[in-house]
Amino acid sequence: MKFRTSDEVRDLFLEFFKSKGHMVEPGAPLVPIDDKSLLWINSGVAALKKYFDGRVKPSNPRIVNAQKSLRTNDIDNVGRTARHQTFFEMLGNFSIGDYFKKDAIAFAYEFLFSPDWLGIDVKDAYFSVHTSDQEAFDIWVNDWNIDPARILKTDDNFWQIGDGPCGPNSEIFIDRGPSYDPEGLGEIMFFEDRENDRYVEIWNIVFSQFDGVDGADIASFKELPQKNIDTGMGFERLVSIVQNGETNFDTDLFLPIIHEVEKLSNVSYKENPMAYRVIADHIRSLVFTLSDGAVFSNEGRGYVLRRILRRAVRYGRVININQSFLSGLVDGVIANMAHFYPELGHNSDRIKELILSEEKRFEKTLIEGEKLLIDSLDHSSTKVLNGETAFKLYDTYGFPVELTQEIALEHGFSVDLEGFEVALEAQRNLARSSRQKSESMGSQQEDLLNFDTPSTFLYNTEECTGTITGLFVDGKRVPSFTGKGQVIVDQTVFYAESGGQVADTGTLNSGRELEVSKAYGGQHLHLVEIDETLTEGDTVQLVVDHERRTRIRKNHSVVHLVQAALRSILGDHVLQAGSYVDDAYFRFDFSHFEKVSDKDLKSLETMVNQWIAQSIPVVTEEMDVESAKASGAMALFSENYGDVVRVVSMGSASVELCGGTHVSNTSEIGLMKIESEESVGSGVRRIQGKVSLAALAAYQVYEETVMKLRSDLKIPAQKTLTDRIDELVHELDLATKENKKLMGDVIVSQSASYIDEALELPSGLTFVWIEVDALDADAAKLLVESVRNKVDIVFCANKQASSVNFIVGNSEKAIKEGFKAGDLAKNAALATDGNGGGRPNFAQAGGKSLEKLNDAKDVISTIVGIEL
Repeated sequence: MKFRTSDEVRDLFLEFFKSKGHMVEPGAPLVPIDDKSLLWINSGVAALKKYFDGRVKPSNPRIVNAQKSLRTNDIDNVGRTARHQTFFEMLGNFSIGDYFKKDAIAFAYEFLFSPDWLGIDVKDAYFSVHTSDQEAFDIWVNDWNIDPARILKTDDNFWQIGDGPCGPNSEIFIDRGPSYDPEGLGEIMFFEDRENDRYVEIWNIVFSQFDGVDGADIASFKELPQKNIDTGMGFERLVSIVQNGETNFDTDLFLPIIHEVEKLSNVSYKENPMAYRVIADHIRSLVFTLSDGAVFSNEGRGYVLRRILRRAVRYGRVININQSFLSGLVDGVIANMAHFYPELGHNSDRIKELILSEEKRFEKTLIEGEKLLIDSLDHSSTKVLNGETAFKLYDTYGFPVELTQEIALEHGFSVDLEGFEVALEAQRNLARSSRQKSESMGSQQEDLLNFDTPSTFLYNTEECTGTITGLFVDGKRVPSFTGKGQVIVDQTVFYAESGGQVADTGTLNSGRELEVSKAYGGQHLHLVEIDETLTEGDTVQLVVDHERRTRIRKNHSVVHLVQAALRSILGDHVLQAGSYVDDAYFRFDFSHFEKVSDKDLKSLETMVNQWIAQSIPVVTEEMDVESAKASGAMALFSENYGDVVRVVSMGSASVELCGGTHVSNTSEIGLMKIESEESVGSGVRRIQGKVSLAALAAYQVYEETVMKLRSDLKIPAQKTLTDRIDELVHELDLATKENKKLMGDVIVSQSASYIDEALELPSGLTFVWIEVDALDADAAKLLVESVRNKVDIVFCANKQASSVNFIVGNSEKAIKEGFKAGDLAKNAALATDGNGGGRPNFAQAGGKSLEKLNDAKDVISTIVGIEL
């Protein structure tokens, strides 16, 4: 077998299947498009679900792809094993109703074992099939002379996730030889499916032939009307075989990153391979996900990224890299993957800024986590840290359990690893359950699947007549229906929801309002409820709600202007991260690392309204995608565009690829007003606003508010609202100062009575316990400081509705005797379910349970040695 680089292996795979009549499907972004069921694209087939359940028909039923994928369900195994990764590429060939088992197996055999392609020795190969799949077994044995003794029959070889297309599968394994079998067990590891590094699965061929029902007996599954082939070959595993790497990480996909990390550490890869593998894998995940538009946040996919980064940072510290370093690895990852993923380079600055910002943020979190760990150890009644706390440190603060063990050991503690594993397994089970519910494909609806009569969307009109070409009720094609059903016509004026723009509404034959979506073949599918009978072949009248469409067009066009203005004012790093446009308002999400200033928001609003006032013609042209991008049109690198695209131009202000509906001149927008600007995740901001009459109404509300304030505050015409507010603030400031002076006088007069109540301790110190009700915090502090001038230990319990605040002041004499204000405050707080502390001479703490105040009093009584 010839040595090949990873780029050569990927290219060879795609070239092989192109020679077999396959269409190369561009890889989808890791952040799913139009699929809310998935957090990430996690397999080659995940991006092709629309083909497998029949919603969309591909232009070629033979497809091949190299799909970037992300899985984090086994993140704890990354670095520990030879093959686990979070980010990986999946090579796959697919047949949508074309070839089936015989050809799928033939293609796999030829690519792997033919000397014209990879040339792996077939004598090193083992195979598996489903117990009942005699057909696949016979193909391997009879067509390709595979020894039956090298084929495992197992019930496990059945691929199904939830309801929908499923079927038996056949796997191909490569025997890596005795050096990967230290105990000399041999074939028993393969046939008993034991975890091992000798027999490595590299290709899985799924024969998708049944319509499965989750939980039902597979013998009851119905055959699919369209049988499909879905294969997956782990790219990194294949490269390790071709390059004879000991693990996936010992290949040209990872070693350049590992060598860069070695330059930053005094610990070598050989000394701690796990740490290096974690870092190399995780930085690849971060670069690809951030490039595809994901961002760090506290939930969803943003939380997954945060966890990946924190795990990488922690393992950096394990090999003595204590400074921020991950952002420095980004350029190396991009260079290493540039051959097949040139788009990474377009986003390098943004990726580095996001990673560096998140690294800095994590440094603060680490300090908080270490505080939690030390505090838990201090208050543990045993010398064992409980598993629940260890899991919280792992899950919330990113502490590998090994780090927790190390710190615990330094303090003479062990960690309840069994309890940790229980909590970890509970989280895994929850994740598995969620995946099974979300990753299943929709069941094929045969009639809609087989309907291929095209329909045309008319952009430039809002009313047309169309001929009914298909009628459907509950997915079944019918010749006619009355009531509720779905209608496809040869041409329509209704826009179906796409690209952030909502679908049009309107009427069919003056009936009730209809809804529209996309059918499996890309046709517009109109959902109607109508009193008359509709029959295939009928001519119908389609009318869009003109007023609603007009408002939607205005909001959509202004979003283009907003993006252009943002890039002009803030910089070219601004990229669209999402949008929503309907008839009431617009919303635009974009990449930016800080709050947009009021000055910049004002400039943005002014710039957009200037473009509106300039009456710029809005021109739409169709051209091929490369010509469009060459013209300077803005495009989302995370989107897959067709061969022909629509380019929407608004003079020199904005040029974008867009399939939505727009005004014909910017003047039609009328007016734009920004309603809000906020953060929706680390590195992503959101602007929401209104246009036209809705914007005018918003300004009128603002004007009414101003007029009411002027009236209520009795502001004369010659004075502005801000002038009057400044006056009121000044008056309030003077009153506050006077109030504090008066309060101080009152406190001083009260302090005398508390001084008189002071008790003498056995040590000769004086002590006073003070209880007050909901006293202002500054006043309570002033009271303690005033009394402390005459009393050695002043303990004040400031009672609130259900809690209590403790303020303690100690003299230097009391401190020398061993009484520290911080210790006294903390002990009282702990007795009332709280925490806190402070300096030896002054401290504050809070208790959550007012009803336990007497318990705190008893604790302090014991400490000072006198009954209170």
